[in-house]
Parts: sequence; structure tokens; C-alpha cells
Amino acid sequence: MPDGSPAPEIQIDPADPRALRDAFGRFATGVTLVTTLGPEGPVGFVANSFASVSLDPPLVLWSPARASSRFAIFAGAAHFAIHVLEAGQRDWLARFARGGAGFDGLDHSVTTEGLPTLTGALARFDCAAHAVHDGGDHAIVVGRVLRVAVRAGEPLVFSQGRYGVFTG
Repeated sequence: MPDGSPAPEIQIDPADPRALRDAFGRFATGVTLVTTLGPEGPVGFVANSFASVSLDPPLVLWSPARASSRFAIFAGAAHFAIHVLEAGQRDWLARFARGGAGFDGLDHSVTTEGLPTLTGALARFDCAAHAVHDGGDHAIVVGRVLRVAVRAGEPLVFSQGRYGVFTG
């Protein structure tokens, strides 16, 4: 607002999926790429539903959509890696979207558990499946962290349907 006061609050109907999704989008998140080994090779899943759960034991969670064609692979994976994306890795989003190139032509490493991992993420959490819970139209996948790798850089951020960078 020009006078510095906040914009007026608008009430929405939580039964309206589009309005609810827009409200959820007000919460800025980082962007992750979750990888695992599927029956036909390495696969990736872009997700902004990542959170730390516990330090002891070290647990994280993420939530794949049940409507995804890759849902069963990730919900049933014994191991997975969560890559926290760096601002310069925005091109990975299209690569791992439906119909994207995925790992084709992309240099990657493989852990002792067979996890495909990519170089350059701000953080990578190699995980063993700990639990999968019902989350409505998503599942809540909890992983026990086996290894962590980090590097300096700026995070890729998602808010209100747009990707950008944090400018603190």
C-alpha cells in the first residue's frame, strides 16, 4: 500500500483448491530435487515440500503428489537423495518435469546404495526410508539421513508460483 499499511486481509474458502493452493504459495520455500533408482534407471522428482524433522535421529521429510507418474517409485524407495537446489540450477526444473530429459546426458554419481546424485546442490541428504504416512493427495515420506554434503551458494526459492533468489 502507498501509505505503508498492509494490504487488507481476504478470507478464502479452504474447500476451493485453487484459492487454497494460492494461500499455501504465500509461504516461500526452497526447491529440492529428490532422486532415487527406479526400475528403469535413475529418476528425479522436483519438490518444495521438504522439511527437517529431527536431529536425533536425523530425519527429514518430503511429500510427493499421488497424481505423479513417479509417485509409486518414490513412495516405495528404500533410499533417496534430497538435493537443495542452488539459484543457478533452475534449468534442472524442466529437465525433471513430466516429459523432461531427466538424467539423460546429465553427469551424475552413484552412492553405495545405488542413489543417483548430482554435483552442485547447496546441500544433499542421502536417506534411507524411515516411514511413509498418508497425507491426503500426497504422501509424507520420512527419511533417516545417512550422509550430508554442503557447499556455499544462494538458494533457489519458490513463492506464489514463481522461482527466484533470496535477497536478504
